[in-house]
Amino acid sequence: MSAPRRQLGLAQLSLLNTAPPQLVAVAAEAGFDFIGARVRPVTPTEQPYDVQPGSPMLRETLARMADTGVTVRDIEFLLLDGTDQRNAWLAMMEAGQALGADSLTVAASDPDTARLADTLERMTEDGRSYGIVPTLEPISYQAVNSIPAAVALALTSGCNVVVDALHLNRFGAVPGSPQWRDLEANRDLVPLLQLCDGPVQRPASRAALVAESRSERGVPGEGGFDLAALVNAFPADVPVSVEVPSDSTVARLGELGWARKLKEAAVAVLATTSKKTTEKSAIEKAVTA
Repeated sequence: MSAPRRQLGLAQLSLLNTAPPQLVAVAAEAGFDFIGARVRPVTPTEQPYDVQPGSPMLRETLARMADTGVTVRDIEFLLLDGTDQRNAWLAMMEAGQALGADSLTVAASDPDTARLADTLERMTEDGRSYGIVPTLEPISYQAVNSIPAAVALALTSGCNVVVDALHLNRFGAVPGSPQWRDLEANRDLVPLLQLCDGPVQRPASRAALVAESRSERGVPGEGGFDLAALVNAFPADVPVSVEVPSDSTVARLGELGWARKLKEAAVAVLATTSKKTTEKSAIEKAVTA
């Protein structure tokens, strides 16, 4: 029996200026299984997308989903800064439940670990009513910027951890490192992998890290990240979301052209990981024969 095919999604950040209904349509035409939807803007300059229950955009998005079979797996994005943001995350969870999502991505700039743990615990409790689990993303330039820190908070609060290939490399969680071993030991906390690529060399400043993360990442397979090792560290039922913002390339190729390029690149990476898994199994069988 062949192994199950890993589900492949298109993250909102890959096409940040594409509203959710159109993102569903583009994802479907490019051959993706699901999308991530940004239901709350992160910066003041971002275009807000109103997909709250009862909104016209939600109705249009659901109609596109029904027509294409593309689903919404995760919603984003809330930066936990130590203030009371409960009304914000409840609204996000309402939108996420309406879209059928089961994960809400958050990051943390709050340096108070005890307060942050309490916040995540409250979010996790609230999320049970919506079928949504907060998923903490360790980000190289935020307060939670390592696998051990994210895992400790997840185990305390009951939330999950999302793994982004860019940030793993930027805070040193590479194959063979202590952080990588922590990641492998806690893979059951990870419901989603975010795939992109980039140069091995870390940008020199926080501003450069932010710029790389938000607007110019590399196409999977075209950089120096060991994406095969990352994907192979997780079972096939853990989906992959392609998160590759590149304003310059979107302007050149257009929405659909960019989505197709990302899909082709991601499939090539997954094919490589599948081949390596097959070769490893053959070697293990030969050794034990």
